Amino acid sequence: MPGNTFGKLFKTTTFGESHGPAIGAIIDGCPPRIPLNETTIQQMLDKRRPGQSKSSTPRREPDRARILSGTFDGLTTGTPITILIENKDADSSSYSPYADLYRPGHGDITYDKKYGIRDWRGGGRSSARETAARVAAGAVAKALLDTAAIKTTAYTHALGRVTCTDFDPDEIPNNPYCAPAPHAARAMEELVLETKKKGDSLGGIVALVITGMPPGLGDPVFDKLDADLAKAMMSIGAVKGVEIGAGFAAAQMTGSQNNDPITETGFASNNAGGILAGISTGQDIFLRIAVKPIPSVAITQQTIDTQGRPTTISVKGRHDIAAIPRINVVCEAMANLVIADHLLRHRAIADNF
Repeated sequence: MPGNTFGKLFKTTTFGESHGPAIGAIIDGCPPRIPLNETTIQQMLDKRRPGQSKSSTPRREPDRARILSGTFDGLTTGTPITILIENKDADSSSYSPYADLYRPGHGDITYDKKYGIRDWRGGGRSSARETAARVAAGAVAKALLDTAAIKTTAYTHALGRVTCTDFDPDEIPNNPYCAPAPHAARAMEELVLETKKKGDSLGGIVALVITGMPPGLGDPVFDKLDADLAKAMMSIGAVKGVEIGAGFAAAQMTGSQNNDPITETGFASNNAGGILAGISTGQDIFLRIAVKPIPSVAITQQTIDTQGRPTTISVKGRHDIAAIPRINVVCEAMANLVIADHLLRHRAIADNF
């Protein structure tokens, strides 16, 4: 099955299934002598770990990362880095009632149509469980970006109908929803509890900013930096839309409003979101990522079984109410992978001049 590898110079391949014995990632192309150990990886994985907010699944996975290759004495060696994360709390029995049913909003029916076989135990490779491997790989990319003082930060801009209108960056790590405003976090908690009682789920918007960016990253024409960032975000299963800079608001602007004036000290605004013609400007890069509601809901819905016969389904079991905030660090990880890849590609070009 193709499509498991991401990147050109900094390459990541993820492996494993939601209810298999383990998941993991192989990172090839990481330069040598980058500080890296299991604690570094664990710090990012802990942000994704379930059970930290009321919107999260009660599945209790410790998500302990084991580095099997590619490091020595706390430094990368330049050889492939293999990271393994064992599945400790998988309960496949809760999925057996749906073995012959297609769950609305999931990849059950499309995987079956494409491959003629599907793993009904939580969705297999299409499960959000796969993103833990991405986060582990993103932690390796972060270790590389740290050497260049590039930082990626994601936070919750909206959860359901609750939107953050204020912004205090110091508040982001201080609440379970990673919201930059305490009153918004409280409203999110109330909405999650209300939605959970109904047996339903929520979507939201993740905001992401990349600081410390050098100018010049990104390649024309099909390898634009914004194109690769958009692909990276859209490769996350729950993501349905990506905006960069002014995004869709630019469609309602005039050219003179949308353009970022250039002065002798730099750009006077940043509607471009830090990228022009697919190449970084040196400004901060801003993204907003639209996340759909979790498709597993207890409310009865119409579907068909694997024989095409009409029926209904109500999905029980251990599921998130919202992908937010656990998806936030997944967005960070994918941005790290893109920037690390383009950083190495840019250095390769610079070395030839």
